[in-house]
Amino acid sequence: MKILVKRPWGNYIVLSKSKDFLLKKITIKPLGILSYQSHEFRSEHWVIIEGKATVIINNKNYYLEKNENIFIPKRAKHRVINESKKNKLVLIEVQTGSKFLESDIKRYSDIYGRTK
Repeated sequence: MKILVKRPWGNYIVLSKSKDFLLKKITIKPLGILSYQSHEFRSEHWVIIEGKATVIINNKNYYLEKNENIFIPKRAKHRVINESKKNKLVLIEVQTGSKFLESDIKRYSDIYGRTK
């Protein structure tokens, strides 16, 4: 059974998990912003399924649309923003690395006030 995990910016569902990867479907509500963060044990590959994404990696902006993708290396500071006022942003995230834990998040800034 797939569990919907709610966050202030939207939600995600873990689609598949093994010792080698974790696959998530992430939905970001209009004007939702994920925290500026990094991961010690994993890299991420994002594929945009619906909407438009502003992705920031190490203070550089990238603008992605449906069917485009981007790679976030391990330890890179990153975030994704849905700048649309009315449309959701949906992406598929493939995590690869040695550990796939929600605790492997180091936050640098978060508009929702989260520190962990």
